[in-house]
Amino acid sequence: MENIKIETPLTITDIDKLTVGQKVLISGVIYTARDQAHKRLYNMIIEGKELPFELKDQIIYYVGPTPASPGRVIGSAGPTTSGRMDAYTPLILEKGLKGMIGKGNRNEAVINAIKLNKAVYFAAIGGAGALISDCIVESETIAFKDLGTEAIHKLVVKDLPTIVAIDSKGNNLYELGTESYLKKDK
Repeated sequence: MENIKIETPLTITDIDKLTVGQKVLISGVIYTARDQAHKRLYNMIIEGKELPFELKDQIIYYVGPTPASPGRVIGSAGPTTSGRMDAYTPLILEKGLKGMIGKGNRNEAVINAIKLNKAVYFAAIGGAGALISDCIVESETIAFKDLGTEAIHKLVVKDLPTIVAIDSKGNNLYELGTESYLKKDK
């Protein structure tokens, strides 16, 4: 299957073209946020506070990058288990986020929110943080510096490799892949 290239911010046209299982190379600006950053974003939305970046049409990468070694833009930048963000994700999607990058399955509430808000969930390869960091050409901490590696970073990426894990119609690679594998064994 051929890789699809997309540029951020995401558009509805881009999202409509994506189907579960496609390999996608993402370029442009994305933001990082893990557990504690999500909790803060969620609470800021509930409290009506201004967020540190505009969510509309953006992608959040669930990652806590390690510090950069000399001469590098960023350290290892592998995906974090996405399920830890599930409690906060439906509201963040409702506020305009269109894409997420992480690893692992999502709960039913998130899948429903993906369908309702026409969004997409990309999977990145776990354990490949050093290789993924080669796709990050700029990194700037923009919020929550007190959270250390969980601070929000604005990243500029070039051809970040992902797979469409849950498309905007709710098709789920984690379910479809399991079903396909089980059929092969019979």
